[in-house]
Amino acid sequence: MAQIGFKSNAGVIRDHNEDACFVIPSCDIYVVADGVGGNNGGEIASRTAVRGVAEYVDANPIDDCEDADEICNYFIRCLELVNQEIYQAGRKHKENKGMATTVVIAYIRGDTAYVVNVGDSRAYLFRNGSLSQITEDHTYVNELLKSGVITIEEAENHSQKNVITRAVGAEPSVRADFFQTALEKDDILMLCSDGLYGEVDEQKLIEILGGRNTMSVTCTHLVDEAIRCGGRDNITVICLKI
Repeated sequence: MAQIGFKSNAGVIRDHNEDACFVIPSCDIYVVADGVGGNNGGEIASRTAVRGVAEYVDANPIDDCEDADEICNYFIRCLELVNQEIYQAGRKHKENKGMATTVVIAYIRGDTAYVVNVGDSRAYLFRNGSLSQITEDHTYVNELLKSGVITIEEAENHSQKNVITRAVGAEPSVRADFFQTALEKDDILMLCSDGLYGEVDEQKLIEILGGRNTMSVTCTHLVDEAIRCGGRDNITVICLKI
């Protein structure tokens, strides 16, 4: 079983935390969600998402999945159900109309990580001093970047860099991306909301992840650094050392 750490903080500017996370060590499943929406909608959406994933996992043993395709379909079904719950709740309660959430989920089986994401919460792999992003952001700016309309430097400072193009609960159906990556001993898998990577530059993330601390201490240092850098958004991170 991986060594696990997790931490969430509202940050400096926001008066409440619309992020949520959940760890299910017995199944090696880990979830980060970052809610969006007026009033308390974002907070409701993110918490509904992590609760929905946990309930689905509890009712549907993932060990029954025999291969990557079945694992992919498992999480697609899970997120469709969660999406419906959040979408219907947003329609039922006018004060929470339009609420939605990002979701990134990691499932570890043997020496493979299976990762599912919707939105711009990310999964990273830290190995031998190098950090690589596993997921791809579902954002307006990333679409511009992929099409060659803007450069990486322009993307970092773009006025609409936080505009997401996919979210759980935003539409009647949801489309998730699915990734799998091989794991090696001492790898660290990091799941986080944009409140972390949007504040802390990559070199500092590498420095903290390579600090040989426990995963709990590592997560505390990551969140503290995001706050030190401005803490303009909610910050959530899960770290797993293989």
